[in-house]
Amino acid sequence: MTDGPRFPGFDVLAQSSHWDDFTRAVVLDRLHDLPAVRFFTPDQQATLVHLVDQLVGQRVEPGEPKVEIARMIDSRLAERETDGWRYDTMPPDGEAWVRTLTALDDDASAAFGAPFAELAWDDQHELIERFRSSDQPHWHGLPRSAVWSLWTRYAATAFYSHPALWNEIGFSGPAYPRGYKNLGVDKREPFEVRDAHPDRDPLRGDAR
Repeated sequence: MTDGPRFPGFDVLAQSSHWDDFTRAVVLDRLHDLPAVRFFTPDQQATLVHLVDQLVGQRVEPGEPKVEIARMIDSRLAERETDGWRYDTMPPDGEAWVRTLTALDDDASAAFGAPFAELAWDDQHELIERFRSSDQPHWHGLPRSAVWSLWTRYAATAFYSHPALWNEIGFSGPAYPRGYKNLGVDKREPFEVRDAHPDRDPLRGDAR
């Protein structure tokens, strides 16, 4: 794969002066002003941090910047900002998160003798792959597919709400109040950047 960013030189925050005050505050808070953990216990939060980093492949060295996915999930649950629906085979989202994080720790202790947060990256990955690839429909009394949906929905929503990921995918941020004028396939605004590596997009069918 070719090295380098897909959208070289693009920085969505350069457009923040075009956003209304409320939108700008919401987006910038994701960078600088995340609230303290309020919903999960410290042990649950530690497990959540490592779980969601595994789900999105966010492996960074200590001290490197990262998207605080777990903090955003905690904030959502503390404010009861759910998706507005749930499977009828699952408990409410907050309860489901607590139960599944506890279950993941139980599996980690049984398999490796330590809580999930204390495992090496590869051992965490192996445990999640065991969960994901199992042909057993239930896991600790909950439907496995619904648990996977819960985890990935919340993780992806938080991850891709962050400006750093907008830069990675070339998303130019909120359109309000300025809006867009160049609509259509391969049309770009003056501030947008052409994809330098379109072959990286698996949806095009020509990734290599």
